[in-house]
Amino acid sequence: MKLLLTSGGVTNTSIRDALVDLLGKPIADSSALCIPTAEYGHPMCTPASAWRFIAGQTPAPMCDLGWKSLGVLELTALPSIGKDRWVPWVREADVLLVDGGDATYLCHWMRQSGLADLLPSLPETVWVGVSAGSMVMTPRIGDYFVEWTPPTGSDRALGVVDFSIFPHLGHELMPGNTMAEAERWAADIAGPAYAIDDQTAIKVTDGTVEVVSEGRWRSFSSRIQTIDDDAGTGTVFSGDH
Repeated sequence: MKLLLTSGGVTNTSIRDALVDLLGKPIADSSALCIPTAEYGHPMCTPASAWRFIAGQTPAPMCDLGWKSLGVLELTALPSIGKDRWVPWVREADVLLVDGGDATYLCHWMRQSGLADLLPSLPETVWVGVSAGSMVMTPRIGDYFVEWTPPTGSDRALGVVDFSIFPHLGHELMPGNTMAEAERWAADIAGPAYAIDDQTAIKVTDGTVEVVSEGRWRSFSSRIQTIDDDAGTGTVFSGDH
């Protein structure tokens, strides 16, 4: 898949331009399915917050970008209706908009529903994640972000990419998400990782990773030099991962 892994959604022009580039056409000509499933695994989320995501009434711009069409794909429902119904819906969509919440819960239902197995057959589909919707694509999320107890007892996710993500860096409503905490988290992850704020996204196409940012981000990696960008408006950092 083509990935746009965000912390806070499509929050600025640079991230929006990256999305349009991945789509290969205007947002107004693109069909979307939104996935609220991760919300139900996080204690801070409620049915009301799930509705706000679907209705485009959250601070994370996703469903309210002006899509040609927008539908809801609830992963917990998919095992009960059969792949012959829902797989065509996914294949016909240009983009999947995946909300935040708990990444291990989302990972569990991506596997249970069969969506995880379908992803390799969707090379032209764009995956846009916000927070947990991005972290689910990584190898590990770190114990710091596990709120739901997965059956495996592990913080492991899908591993579609080979780096981990610490989202909401410096967020005013999340005082624990400091750079110092990100450094401790990265030491536990012990692999390539990024800390990103809500004005930053990571774009992945054909194995190439680009950081698209009008905010603050940091790369932690054993294979490339640590990079700390405090205010790089329009910053794009490319690397092969």
